[in-house]
Amino acid sequence: MLKGEYSHNIDPKGRVIIPAKFRDDLGEHFVITKGMENCLYVYPENEWTAFEEKLNALPTTTDKKARAFAHFFQGSANDGDLDKQGRTLIPPALRTYAKLEKEVVFIGMGKRAEIWDKARWDEKNAELELTIEDIASDMEESGFSI
Repeated sequence: MLKGEYSHNIDPKGRVIIPAKFRDDLGEHFVITKGMENCLYVYPENEWTAFEEKLNALPTTTDKKARAFAHFFQGSANDGDLDKQGRTLIPPALRTYAKLEKEVVFIGMGKRAEIWDKARWDEKNAELELTIEDIASDMEESGFSI
């Protein structure tokens, strides 16, 4: 299970070290794609396959929103591979989408990891800390309890 928060830097060639704690769960081959809120999602191959099966089941021929949803994730998906130093290349289009320049943060989300620009993550995390009690209350109303 992917969990925790880890900071790393992107080198001038667009490579970033995958946190050692994530490497076993992600494996040597994984998928990097656009994520919500201008971060990147990183899926182990088996989780990507399961997600892609759900995307492929959407009525993309007739439903404009379904088609856009599939375009967003599948159209930006790239194969990720680890080099001998535990790094992977983040393609330029994905770096631009997520506004990744130098410092990044990896966030474990269970079945996937997220890659955030560090300044944007710090801002989002500070906002979450201020609103977590309201969020928790809303989640309890939906049947989730801590």
